[in-house]
Amino acid sequence: MKQFVTIVLFLIFIMPFKARAEDIIKKGESLNLERCIEIALKIQPAIMAAMSTADVSQSKIGQAQSNYYPQIDWTSSASRTSVGPRTSFGFETRSVIYNSYLTGVNLNQIIFDFGKTATDVKIQRLTYGSSLSDLKNVSDQIIFNVKQTYYGVLQAKRNRDVSEETVKQFEQHLEQAKSFYEVGTHPKFDVTKAEVDLSNSKLNLITAKNAVRLAVANLNNAMGVPNAPEYDMEDNLSFKKYEITFEDAISKAYQNRPDLKSIVAKRQAAESSVELAKKGYFPVLTGTAGYDYAGNAFPLTRGWNIGATFSFPIFNGFLTKHQVEESKANLNVLRSNEESLKQTIFLDVQQAYLNLKDAEEKIPTAELTVKQAQENLEIANGRYAAGVGNPIEVTDAEVSLANAKLSYIQALYNYKVSQASLAKAMGIR
Repeated sequence: MKQFVTIVLFLIFIMPFKARAEDIIKKGESLNLERCIEIALKIQPAIMAAMSTADVSQSKIGQAQSNYYPQIDWTSSASRTSVGPRTSFGFETRSVIYNSYLTGVNLNQIIFDFGKTATDVKIQRLTYGSSLSDLKNVSDQIIFNVKQTYYGVLQAKRNRDVSEETVKQFEQHLEQAKSFYEVGTHPKFDVTKAEVDLSNSKLNLITAKNAVRLAVANLNNAMGVPNAPEYDMEDNLSFKKYEITFEDAISKAYQNRPDLKSIVAKRQAAESSVELAKKGYFPVLTGTAGYDYAGNAFPLTRGWNIGATFSFPIFNGFLTKHQVEESKANLNVLRSNEESLKQTIFLDVQQAYLNLKDAEEKIPTAELTVKQAQENLEIANGRYAAGVGNPIEVTDAEVSLANAKLSYIQALYNYKVSQASLAKAMGIR
């Protein structure tokens, strides 16, 4: 039942469709994170590929189940055979021509195969379950990519705003330096220094604006709409503490990670494959029936047949033995891969958890640094206006404030991405 619900949810919410970028995102539309994820889960090519792979696995279940049903064939044939001429006792005989006609229906039904078909169906069902887990794993990766690039756009936009503020501050400082120079209270050096600082800040602003464009391109690519029109974004790059213990995070990861569920299903399928290979030692009982019209001339003679075939493999060149050994070896590979994946999951959760805590601890310090840098700039501007300071102090203070703001934005971005990494490591959304 749980598997059926999963299939329905994927068909309803993640069914891909082809559409133009303008049909998906309207120009000027305001997108939040949830909307971006929704778009990605509908049209990302990776989702389409994973769903098609699941469809392949589902069709193999039906292929395996086909052995439960009778196999019916209709056969028709016509032939003409010439025999002769021949020489017998010195005399040559004339050639004889034979005509043969046949049309009929044949039915074959496996009566008992010692569970071969049932085991094969079980293997294909497990393989299908593995492909569904792979589909969820792909969607989780897409969600993480969207989150990371979404927060990357917000970070780039905030960095651009800081650069714009810095340009305005240096413009004000330049006007102040010119005023002081004109009245003769400060030297020409102050003006040229302010002009250099303003030019550098404008160069930084150009870089920041380009960073925004690149970040938006990355987000569009993550959503699967590289040609998306311009749109607005909801800024949620704010700190909200995420409460969870490391033990709970590990427990959730082992319960929810789709890649672990996938490899567990593959391991179970491999265990069944060993059973299926061993069944090659057992016989197969098949029932047959037929109804046909046959003869050398029309009208054809009607006939029928019914019977059973008991096939027992006495010797097949040790084929079954080697098939069993191959299945066991594949099972050992999957068992080792499962254990290796569990260790990788533990490391993933541990790294994401530690990164989250590290980012969490840095945010208050980064926020305090912004306040201190703001106060330092006010002091430097006051000293310069009073004639006791110098332009280098002002420049250093303005640069320190800009760097403090950028560091604070980086801390917020790191926390959001670390939270998204932990969610992915735990296999939750």
